[in-house]
Amino acid sequence: MGKTISSNTPYDDVFRTLLNDCSSLIIPVINEVFGEHYLCTEKIVFSPNEHFLNQQDGNESERITDTSFKILGTESKKYHWECQSSTDDSMLVRFFEYDTQIALDEGEIKENVLTVTFPHSAVLYLRCSESTPDKLKIRMVTPGGTVAYDVHVMKSQQYTLEMIFEKNLLFLIPFYIFSHERKLKEYEQDEMKLEMLKSEYHQIKTRLEMLLDKGIISEYTKCTIVDMSNKVLEHIAQKYVSVREGVKSVMGGKVLEYEAKSIREEGREEGREEGREEGREEGIRGTVSVLKELGIPMQTIQVKIQEKYHLSSESCKKYL
Repeated sequence: MGKTISSNTPYDDVFRTLLNDCSSLIIPVINEVFGEHYLCTEKIVFSPNEHFLNQQDGNESERITDTSFKILGTESKKYHWECQSSTDDSMLVRFFEYDTQIALDEGEIKENVLTVTFPHSAVLYLRCSESTPDKLKIRMVTPGGTVAYDVHVMKSQQYTLEMIFEKNLLFLIPFYIFSHERKLKEYEQDEMKLEMLKSEYHQIKTRLEMLLDKGIISEYTKCTIVDMSNKVLEHIAQKYVSVREGVKSVMGGKVLEYEAKSIREEGREEGREEGREEGREEGIRGTVSVLKELGIPMQTIQVKIQEKYHLSSESCKKYL
């Protein structure tokens, strides 16, 4: 039996949640890192993030990538992203393993030639120092010659709030607290400094609400960014109660426990109590309706109702 190797830190969870539930937020990040010019209206198609790798002892191990996906624009491009809270010497090995498997997943054999297309790869560093590299490289020495490609690096701590909003890098907001990590103890002990931190987060919330009012982001996207910011804060500031509570008082508490969940639970309860399929269906349709109004991607809605109501993909279609 294969062994599963995966990272499951709160930061990985936040990274994946943002990608799955607010996938369009990654496009400005792609533009920033790879110098692309996507319009943020392109379709994103996610690939499975589980890959099985053959080991030297003959066993298989399952590796979980943070994400791999295609952006369908004028041409289709594959991307592979990883999120790292700190530098890791083994990361380049993992990138090569993942990139190779991603390429093999869609490899083509024609006239005795195997063609594989490697993804454009990048890592988001949540922490960085002077020694953190600006670019990583993978070099393959083959009998046919040497081939090399870059793994691009993005350092979230290098982006100020002004840069984040100017470049529409809203994906980075939940990780913004990392730029203050070294001063959390000061904020905990100095109320005036804590007020300055809270002022920055008040600015974040205000600017998100402005984007919502202009129709640039949906209510669901705003809620997700706030909720994921709180999740990162809970972990990184777990020793600093005043910092945690102070920032959360500005941003708001857990905001994703909203009407959609209530409708869903009421629908399920109604179906159980009355024993009627009509009650269950009404709950499902109500959930889908609210989630659509909040701007949740259709793919995410389908996954959510499949999981919560134990529906098959075919059964979901009549509700979407």
